[in-house]
Amino acid sequence: MQKILVPVDFSKNAKHALRVAAAIAKKHDAWLEILHVNTAVAYAPAMPEYPGLSSFDMTGYYDTVASEFKQLKKEMDAEFPGLKIETRTEEGILFSTLRRVAEEDSVGLIVMGTKGATGAIEFFVGSNTEKVIRTAPCPVLAVPEDSGTFDLKSVVLASTLDEEQFPAFLQLASWQKQWPFRVHILYLNNPGLFGSDDDINKTALDFAQRAGLHDVQVSGSYSTFNEEASIVQFARQENADMIAMGTHQRRGLSHLLFGSLTEDTANHSPIPVLSIPVS
Repeated sequence: MQKILVPVDFSKNAKHALRVAAAIAKKHDAWLEILHVNTAVAYAPAMPEYPGLSSFDMTGYYDTVASEFKQLKKEMDAEFPGLKIETRTEEGILFSTLRRVAEEDSVGLIVMGTKGATGAIEFFVGSNTEKVIRTAPCPVLAVPEDSGTFDLKSVVLASTLDEEQFPAFLQLASWQKQWPFRVHILYLNNPGLFGSDDDINKTALDFAQRAGLHDVQVSGSYSTFNEEASIVQFARQENADMIAMGTHQRRGLSHLLFGSLTEDTANHSPIPVLSIPVS
């Protein structure tokens, strides 16, 4: 992980995510790229009924952004001495801009604050975090505003234990080299899919050994149709500092019909969720 990307709108939520990203960057000796996306410009052509958008005072806007960046860098330098920081400003749709910048700059991780969508908005549109998870070329860490100080001692890895989930184990093993945390592998045994505890333990431990994970504990006793709630409940029970999950990044009709457990968990969890592309 050589570069970490953090989108900021200079809100309290974004600044908390930035501090989490800074802590991770220090641990991994990575660059921290702070990105501000001017999304208003992207929507101006589609909303001619609001002429004020197209005549937006860009000079004043970007002067304010530069001032905010300067203050953020000052705070980061004081709190995380020696941190390697760069800033960048773009115009466009947030999730597609993040994807493009992540690809251009070979970003290894995106860290962003979460404010979950609910109701009809969530069903038809989804939150910004969900869209980023669905399209990002790298892992995404979703950080709730009230999640507190980021210090990994206990991590829940929720998995179906299919072979395609193995990249999530590898990703977490790379984190464990910098953070000596315990890993709780959680297999959610849906009533429609049966497997003995012995089979679950054997498969989970084999995955962990191949990936290089250590200090591992396997839990496969949960049997539920509400997987999202069970993951969060289990993470709270184990005092987990982070939940890690693989994601298939479903899009279009497939996403509308089947949804995404990882996106749903990231959107509603009070604990940071690391989403790892596995497809």
